Amino acid sequence: MGLFDRLFGKKEEPKIEEVVKEALENLDLSEDVDPAFTEAEEVPQEDAEVESSEEALLQEEEKQVTFEESLDSEPVEEVSQEEVEELLNSEEVPEEENTELLETVEENNSEVLEAERPQAEETVQEKYDRSLKKTRTGFGARLNAFFANFRSVDEEFFEELEELLIMSDVGVQVASNLTDELRYEAKLENAKKPDALRRVIIEKLVELYEKDGNYDESIHFQDGLTVMLFVGVNGVGKTTSIGKLAHRYKQAGKKVMLVAADTFRAGAVAQLAEWGRRVDVPVVTGPEKADPASVVFDGMERAVAEGIDILMIDTAGRLQNKDNLMAELEKIGRIIKRVVPEAPHETFLALDASTGQNALVQAKEFSKITPLTGIVLTKIDGTARGGVVLAIREELNIPVKLIGFGEKIDDIGEFNSENFMKGLLEGLI
Repeated sequence: MGLFDRLFGKKEEPKIEEVVKEALENLDLSEDVDPAFTEAEEVPQEDAEVESSEEALLQEEEKQVTFEESLDSEPVEEVSQEEVEELLNSEEVPEEENTELLETVEENNSEVLEAERPQAEETVQEKYDRSLKKTRTGFGARLNAFFANFRSVDEEFFEELEELLIMSDVGVQVASNLTDELRYEAKLENAKKPDALRRVIIEKLVELYEKDGNYDESIHFQDGLTVMLFVGVNGVGKTTSIGKLAHRYKQAGKKVMLVAADTFRAGAVAQLAEWGRRVDVPVVTGPEKADPASVVFDGMERAVAEGIDILMIDTAGRLQNKDNLMAELEKIGRIIKRVVPEAPHETFLALDASTGQNALVQAKEFSKITPLTGIVLTKIDGTARGGVVLAIREELNIPVKLIGFGEKIDDIGEFNSENFMKGLLEGLI
């Protein structure tokens, strides 16, 4: 079953005749009928009404007798507030027991309030739905308005659709390819009305991400030390993502260490050091303006010596000076391999989803500088440009492996294409 069918169900619906036939076949008419129920049905309607009226009168008389008896019984004594206080303060009830009783009542009340307070934790799908709300709402509103404006499928329809897709940040290439495929589908199915193509558009978007079904979204954790190298321009949330991941992996029972290799920007080192203090993991730093490769070497040696499970290395992101950055990253790569030949096991590019097509440009440039194994997509909760994931998938074929859902310390997770596509397109069909 394809990704689209898993998310939104199969396209073909069962015919109504088949549904009725199946229901009739499953209908069981052989059940025994209760004789008492049959006899009750044979009672004439007039007799039944008379009997019910007589029963109602008898019930009223019984209630009246009970009420009168209760009036004749011994009256209940009223206890004033002063008498209650005197009783509590009397010798018959010790003060310790009063205090214990009050504490028990308060404890029970607090337990009830705690039980009534919702404790449900946000699920992964709920995080996707929440963080993709702006993207989904924006794309859905444009798509609905688009279908409302067109009465027929013609060339103008396809031109406007292509423009809509480009505005949704799915990329020029994606928009062009998708529109061409829809032209073919429209001719094949002889579609005359725009609504006939609504489901096809969503289906094509899902197929575009699915491709051959091989997403390679999983992170390549090792049995021993796993080395993760993080690259990306300043301000995209790279260092913050590393800090949140350190918390996530430590909570999972892993020994984590961070390396502050962005030595030319004092703020970056201080920020990573603060994250290390906050989540209680060690951070390897060097002197100001130190050679980043030397700091990485120190971190690698410490990680091996201390039996670290996951080592995350933060690097500079001076994309405006590509030649220097390329030389620096190549040197860092050589140093890493000197200690662990098969490392780094992951090279992640951090991208800010809110920059839209600019994120795609950054991905293209960094892929020229260093081999990338995955994308860390940040700040997707505050933007309507989540469609850039489709553009990256189509044009660069670099998998998104990590995604940031928001500002909380646990608002980061491993990317799941099914959760993402469901959160992006749910409700549009």
